[in-house]
Amino acid sequence: MKDLNATISGTLQTCNSVVIATSAMAAAEQGDEHAAAEVLQAVARHLNCLSDENKSVRKRALEGIRREVVERGLPGGVLQLLLSSLLKPVLRSLLDPMERCRELATEVLRHFIRSAHRPEEVLPYLLPALVQRLGGPEIVEPAEEVRLALLELVTLTVEVCGKKLSPYLDDMVRILQRGIVDPFPDVKKESCRCAASYAECIPEHFHMQSESLIKPLMQTISHQHSRVRVAVIMATGTVIQCGSGKSVDDVISHLAQRLFDDAPQVRQAVTNVVGSWLLKLRDRYSYFHKLIPLLLSSLNDEIPEIRHLALDYWSRVGLQWQQENEDDLKDKLDFLVSPVPHYPVGVDRPNLGCRELVFRNLSKILPAISRDITDWVAGTRIKSSQLLGVFLLHAEDHITQHMELLLSTLYRACSDEDLQVVQNCLKSAELIGTFVSPEVFLKLILTSLQKAPSPTHLMVLASVIKGCPGSLLAPHRPTLADALAHPDVCQASEKLAFLEQLLSCVQTLVTQCGTDVGEISLQLLKVLLTIQALTSDPQLNDKVVEVQGLLSRLQGLNGLADLYRRHMAELMAWLSVGHQRWTSYSVERLQFETLLLQSGPVIGEALDLMMPILTDCLHPSKDPEMRLKLFTVVSKLLLKAGDTWDSQGHSCDHLEAFLTDAVLPNLLWHAGRTAAAIRTVAISCLWALLHSEVLSPAQLLFVRKDLMAQVVAALDEDSKMTRQMACQIIGSILLLCTDQLDAETLNTVYPELLKRLDDASDDVRGAAAQALTTWFQRVPPDYDRTTYRGHLEFLYRGLLVHLDDPDSNIQMAILGVLKAGSAICPSLLEKEVEVVREKHRTPWFCDELLQHIQTLDGSST
Repeated sequence: MKDLNATISGTLQTCNSVVIATSAMAAAEQGDEHAAAEVLQAVARHLNCLSDENKSVRKRALEGIRREVVERGLPGGVLQLLLSSLLKPVLRSLLDPMERCRELATEVLRHFIRSAHRPEEVLPYLLPALVQRLGGPEIVEPAEEVRLALLELVTLTVEVCGKKLSPYLDDMVRILQRGIVDPFPDVKKESCRCAASYAECIPEHFHMQSESLIKPLMQTISHQHSRVRVAVIMATGTVIQCGSGKSVDDVISHLAQRLFDDAPQVRQAVTNVVGSWLLKLRDRYSYFHKLIPLLLSSLNDEIPEIRHLALDYWSRVGLQWQQENEDDLKDKLDFLVSPVPHYPVGVDRPNLGCRELVFRNLSKILPAISRDITDWVAGTRIKSSQLLGVFLLHAEDHITQHMELLLSTLYRACSDEDLQVVQNCLKSAELIGTFVSPEVFLKLILTSLQKAPSPTHLMVLASVIKGCPGSLLAPHRPTLADALAHPDVCQASEKLAFLEQLLSCVQTLVTQCGTDVGEISLQLLKVLLTIQALTSDPQLNDKVVEVQGLLSRLQGLNGLADLYRRHMAELMAWLSVGHQRWTSYSVERLQFETLLLQSGPVIGEALDLMMPILTDCLHPSKDPEMRLKLFTVVSKLLLKAGDTWDSQGHSCDHLEAFLTDAVLPNLLWHAGRTAAAIRTVAISCLWALLHSEVLSPAQLLFVRKDLMAQVVAALDEDSKMTRQMACQIIGSILLLCTDQLDAETLNTVYPELLKRLDDASDDVRGAAAQALTTWFQRVPPDYDRTTYRGHLEFLYRGLLVHLDDPDSNIQMAILGVLKAGSAICPSLLEKEVEVVREKHRTPWFCDELLQHIQTLDGSST
């Protein structure tokens, strides 16, 4: 009984509450109706004036309506009641010729939509009016500000009405299509914002018309204002997200182009859109191979915020895919704890989902990167080269199956004129060395290198070696060193770019080997010698010397001399093969010359190995130009004989044969300029040999007859240098063979020297005078003055003629010669001087000579 009473009591209370609420609502409705009636009464006259012909009257009428409806802050119920009376007149005002009237009408409509209780009731009237003003093929509303206000009204309607706008899909799309391509930038932005909002409101219906917006959006995506571009990109993302995924193909190229945008906000918008698609797009699995490159491109953006945003999206995409495919990845997930050996230092390894996504789409993406990396636009090449490194870092050892495509791509890209592209590609090559087995990449790279050596092949090889772990590369070092030292590779080109990259390969290999470089030291030294032989660039030569020093230090050797000493026998044996076929164009000849010049004192320890090669190559039957160059090298060595040729003091054991077999045969006269040049360089070599004092008097005496005959013949050469050096050589021979020359030899030499006093060159005349001075000084005591009086008379007379030379320097030189010759036969010379004294233009020279003779007579007395 008590429970029944309680139930009855509760029911009565509920009924009382409903009655009270109903009464309150009725009272409120009565209040709203009363307020609405008052407003209608206040605006009745204004409504009538809206059709007045005077535009000022219409404007004041709309201002009055705005004052009564908008500015009074009427409740939503009152506004709802006013709609039936005010909506149509106000909508007609959207067609008013006066711009201000249209603005006021738009403002009143916006207030109704925002504040009325049931704004969806106006849609059947509002949307057709808006389509009429905004959705036509031509611009109906001429005022930009009014068009913007109307678009804002559309956006507000979407926000307020939401799903209730689904029946008006076609009308909305027409408005948005025209608004997105509107000339006014603010209208474009508002249209994009409205499109995105509308797509989010009715995704279940929007997909039927979403493709209709793609074309206008793509027409506007390259607008000159960055904010418009951002709005278009964000709207595109939402339209496709809520619409048809098929449109991805239509927009992907446009989004890719926006990644090169100068405005960071635009690139950030692309990153947001693509990242969102990869996470939420219904058909994302079908577009992974197109969307992933766009997102990963942002990982190398110059703005840190964009890089961090892209990395965050990418990590989330990988983790989401990993969770969605957990069953397929079970085995790999179990081994995630195992550390990856030789992973690049300072680089965070992407999660398993990211790596698997890249690996599974790599075959579709790599061909596109390979194509774009040689695009004619520099920005595209840079982006593609950056992207290649990102993909290789994710793919890890899976890149092995794509090695041929990768290497061909890198070969082409490394020849790019843009340094940034080349640097990015070399980083990618290092990743190949890190993740791919040396057996695989060496087989492919070395095969290509031997077929068609180029700087790009060497650049890629150097970077791959740099990235490869030393422990894995160790078994393949000899193969690699032999390949670099092969003539088809190291002698392939003399161009500076090729030689620089060849040196880079050697330097990288030396660094990788460390203290174990000894096993390939000989091959690497051969390559370095070849580079020095082929280059004329001093900076490159200095770099080669630095690498040679590093090669020496890593083996615990004391400088370059020890390095050459260690390998000299092998190097000479290597060069001696085929030296009979050398010409001036032979690289082997250049290598031989470089070895002679660079090995320093070590060459003096290897004369037994060097001399047969040198003598054979200097045979008169060999290429004339080659002999010219070799004689020049020998002359350079002899000028510093103590530090090179004669460093051990044993060169004298080989000089006799060198003179007989190499120098003298090349002094024989042959017709032609080339033969004359050879005689000049041979005489220079002989002069250097004598000047270095390496040749002993005994050795000189052994060949003096043949030697003197050839040198005397050289006094008549056309070359001034040859004649001058011939005079100097004769003087040196006279000095070295102090008392060993007989009278017949002396009497053969002086007439030729006397002829040189008439030479056209003052330098030759001076050298001849100096040689004649030496001749007089080296006349032996047993020289019979009586028997050879005729020779002395001829010599004195010839010298006295030149004592009257116009050149004072020559006069002084001849005076010195005669003073030296006065000791041989003073009386004869005095007699000859007296004969010519009166005929000379400068008799004081004769007086000085006579005085000198008298001094000699007094001394002897």
